[in-house]
Order: sequence, then structure tokens, then C-alpha cells
Amino acid sequence: MSATLEKTVWWQHPALKWFTVGFCLLFTGYLIVLMYAQGEYLFAMVTLVLLGSGIYVFSNRKAYVWRYTYPGIAGIGIFILFPLICTIAIAFTNYSSTNQLTFERAQTVLMSRHYQTGEPFNFKLYPVSEQWVLALNVPDGNNLLISDPFSLAGTEEIILPLHEQEKKLEDNAATLRTITQYRQALNQLVVVLPDGSKLRMSSLRQFSAINPLYSLDEDGITLTDRQTGIRYQPNMDTGFYQSINAAGEWTKETLSPGFTVSIGWKNFLRVIQDEGIKKPFLSIFVWTVVFSLVTVALTVTLGMVLACIVQWEALKGRAIYRVLLILPYAVPSFISILIFKGLFNQSFGEINLVLNGLFGIKPDWFTDPTLARTMLIIVNTWLGYPYMMILCMGLLKSIPDDLYEASALDGAGPWRNFTKITFPLLIKPLTPLMIASFAFNFNNFVLIQLLTTGKPDHIGTSTPAGHTDLLVNYTYRIAFEGGGGQDFGLAAAIATLIFLLVGALAIINLKTARMKFD
Repeated sequence: MSATLEKTVWWQHPALKWFTVGFCLLFTGYLIVLMYAQGEYLFAMVTLVLLGSGIYVFSNRKAYVWRYTYPGIAGIGIFILFPLICTIAIAFTNYSSTNQLTFERAQTVLMSRHYQTGEPFNFKLYPVSEQWVLALNVPDGNNLLISDPFSLAGTEEIILPLHEQEKKLEDNAATLRTITQYRQALNQLVVVLPDGSKLRMSSLRQFSAINPLYSLDEDGITLTDRQTGIRYQPNMDTGFYQSINAAGEWTKETLSPGFTVSIGWKNFLRVIQDEGIKKPFLSIFVWTVVFSLVTVALTVTLGMVLACIVQWEALKGRAIYRVLLILPYAVPSFISILIFKGLFNQSFGEINLVLNGLFGIKPDWFTDPTLARTMLIIVNTWLGYPYMMILCMGLLKSIPDDLYEASALDGAGPWRNFTKITFPLLIKPLTPLMIASFAFNFNNFVLIQLLTTGKPDHIGTSTPAGHTDLLVNYTYRIAFEGGGGQDFGLAAAIATLIFLLVGALAIINLKTARMKFD
């Protein structure tokens, strides 16, 4: 008995428990220090909070009840709160394709730039016993400068002294393809000539004397161009190293890459003040709300009517109709969207061929803003009605037959039964699902991206914006398709506004529904 007991509880031994806790603490501390050293302060903070609280919850008996809720809370923190906090934080910065680095990293990149001086030396690379030998041709001479054998497997900088040699090497030099393959390693070579001069690879065939382009002043932040003498200082308002004149005033020239700085509410103010952003933003916002409302109304109406029809006992072949009407829900949505894109093609689409044959018209579905929006609503209704129909079919089963029997005794017809019994009993449980459907369609990125990509575009805007763009697609285009650079800060600001708008609309809908059905 005691042996069995020892086998079942040996893992609860205090020494093993505290050893495990200590190991977890050391591992957590290692991760935090590593992230902090890499400049990832936010990730370090999140790791400290989540892992620290997890260790406390699972090692302290007083927090036993939290062991069941901690995984869910941690998941919410990682996958919902953390991305939301990051997005909001980026919205207050100038983070973009030109301002991605930290100040220290941007300064390091600029300090690593060089310029070429002196006459270049042609070189060849020779394989020698799984190593390599570098040979430089001396300008205006017959001798060669040869290195000792070295390896190109490392990634660190290699100091490579050369010595003069008269004898020519065998003609088995590496090809240009091989040099290209080892280009990154060759860039790490620092060749030292017999007179002490240092060279670096300046092209795939030459080594040249290369000097640092910028020097760092005593203040630790000002850069001076060694070629032109122009001085640059970091402009913390724009996030670039910017040139200054003799009086210390800013001039127009800037250096790339830039660095990320906090700019306060500027991204949000751009949405309000910049007409090139404000006008398409308001237009897209109105269209997003209309698209979501109309889609929800059509899918619910069509789904409810079809559910009532296929549940009608007098209808023959109801099972076949149910299967046919649910098929659009079974087909992956992206396939249906791409099929509709072909059907609505202006020149070869079957829809225009039929309309042209019947009425002599060929609508411009993808170039006319109104028709493009109509097309989107049609396609989205087709994709959404089967879900609502399935829900209504299930809810219809829960309505007691006694209500319809009593209504029949009063002489009520089908329309009165629907308006007085079916609709009121269906709409109440459907309301939360309608709100969820509204929120989904508010951010229906896939439909727009696959069918129209937001086209046709607005004219005269500061950012790429289309008549069929939803707010989420508009944000995506700003973040990844901006002509003047990917503006992640502005995209994050608009994403934050979308979050607030969707949240506010959801609260209003919930309160309205509660007042209506309480």
C-alpha cells in the first residue's frame, strides 16, 4: 500500500516542486533579459506579466481556483489585448516603411555606410583545399597580391593581410556565380596591403579603399559627412537625421532610414483635418455601415422566408429544396467569390451575356461605383442567406403548433400567422446573431479583396481609397499599398477608430434590442 502511495505522489515532493518553480523563474528571467537586450521592451513586459502570474497561480495553493481560468485569461491577453495595445501604441508613432528602426539601430546603419577612394584593384578567388585564396592585381604592374588560405564559412569580419608574389596562379579562378554566392562573406573581408592600406570589396570584381561615410561627433548623436562636410542631427519631430546649417537651423536634406518617434495625436488629426483622407474616410465609413445593414437585412429576410417555405408541410420535395438551398453554405466562400467575379465580367461574364441578350445592356459592374456596390451586396447576400436559413429552420421547430392551430380557429391566413406569430418569435432570438453578423460584415475583408480589391478608386486622395473599400480594406491599403510608403502609424490610427466605432455600434444595437424586447 505504501509503495503504491509513494508511486502516485512522488511528483508532489516539495524539493521537486521548488526545483521546477526555480527553473521556470530562471527561464522567465532569461527570456525577459534577452528581449530587453534586443530592445523589445513591450514583449519583455508581457512575458514578465504572463509567465510571472502563471508561475504564481500554479505554485501557490491559495490561487488554486485561478488555475482553471488562467489559460483563458492568458489567451485573451496574448491574442486580443496585446495586439490591441500594440495597434493603439503604433497609432501614436510615425511607424512606416521609412521609419521602422529604433534611433540606435538607424544610427548604426548610417555609420556602417562607406565611400570608395583611390584606384580599385581587380581580384580573383581561387579554391585551395576546401579553402580560398584571394589574389589582387596590382595596377600598372605584373605582380599579384596574394592572401593566405582562408574560409568563407564564417559571418564575422576577417582581417586578411596580403603579400606580393610574382608567380601567377593556375587558371581555376572562381566564377562570377560562385562569387555572388559568397558575396555576403566576401563583404566581411578587410584586406590589408603591404603598405598598411585597407580595402573592402566594392563590386563583384574589385576591391577598393573604402572609408566610413559619416563620423560621429563628440555629442554622440551628430553625424558629419566626410565627403561634403554637411552635418546631420536627429529630428525627433520627423524621425529622420536632418541636415543643419552653420547656424544650427534645419535644412531640407534628410537621411534614410529614419527611426520611430512618438508623434502624439497627429495620425488621428490627419484623419480629421487632411481633406485627402477625411473625405474618403467618411465616404467609406458610410458605405461600410450601409453595406453591413443592408446585407444583414437581406440575408435575414431571405433566410427567414426560405426557411418558412421549406418547412411548409404541403410543399413536396422539401428535402431536395433544403439541400439545394444550403449548398452555397457548403462551398468555400473564396471559391464562390471567384466564380461570381467571372460571372460579372463585363465582356465575357454570363450575367452580362444574358442581360445583353434580353435587354441589350452590358453594365459596367467593376468600373461604376454604384453597380460595383450593388454587385457586392448581391454576392454577400448569396453567401450569407444559407446560414440565416439554417438558424430560422431550427427556431421554427421550437414554435408550438398550438399557436398556429389557435390562429386557424380565428380565421387567420398565412400572412397574419407570419406577422403575428412567426416573425415576433424568430426575431428576438435572432437579434444577437444579427448584431454578430453586422460586426462580421463591417470587417468583411475577404469579399472586397477577392471581388473588387476596393476598385474603382477615389480621385484626388492622399491615400489609396476605393468606392467599394470597407474601412478594414482601406486600412490594409494604407498599411501595405501606399504610394508614398507604407504608413503603418496612420493605418493603426484608423484601425483604432474602427475598433471604437464597431464597439459603439454594437453597444447601441444591444441597448436598442434590450429596450425593444424587454
